[in-house]
Amino acid sequence: MPDAATMTYAPNEIMTIEAARRLKNGTVCFVGIGMPSAAANLARLTHAPEVVLIYESGTIGAKPDILPLSIGDGELAEHADTVVSIPEIFRYWLQGGRVDVGFLGAAQIDRFGNINTTVIGDYQRPKVRLPGAGGAPEIATSCGEVFIMLRHGKRALVGRLDFISSVGFLTGGDARGRLGLGGRGPTRIITDLGILEPDPVSREFTLTTLHPGTDVDRDLAAAAITRR
Repeated sequence: MPDAATMTYAPNEIMTIEAARRLKNGTVCFVGIGMPSAAANLARLTHAPEVVLIYESGTIGAKPDILPLSIGDGELAEHADTVVSIPEIFRYWLQGGRVDVGFLGAAQIDRFGNINTTVIGDYQRPKVRLPGAGGAPEIATSCGEVFIMLRHGKRALVGRLDFISSVGFLTGGDARGRLGLGGRGPTRIITDLGILEPDPVSREFTLTTLHPGTDVDRDLAAAAITRR
């Protein structure tokens, strides 16, 4: 097996692999489109064949032959165990506490795992209008735990969000619990440099695992991230 110095992979590939490894067999997983979908299906096709993949459009037990282009892709319904209404997905499955893991992407994230997928800049006059949150706010508040995937960088991991689309630990500490939100919240942020996890007390995310081949001084300085 080649050592880290000779290994070559694209950033999205290592993120997908590392995320897939953390999805256990038999888990009920609510999947976001993009890299979360690639990671969840990689797990299904390798070590977790009994994982139950749920998509926002109402497909339960999805087993796509090719990666879906959107939550409404007919490929998801083609081989799913069943297809139900969107209200049932949210009311019965999510709000009912029947989903173990939510897999989300993000445009921006702060040190407490709060996600922005709405705007960059002032809401009324944004610099960038992002795609929006969709069902992510419900996933972030109702799943047993949440995995988040995004590329590392100063614009993606920020000290303060311009807009909170989906909550993580809010201002840290027990802020999430004081609002009565279910689940453990975000437990991992998976980037192209490594994996971040929340401090058990402050709930601030720090880098706990580096991917093979990552240059600590160069890459962490470029990303301006704290390492535990």
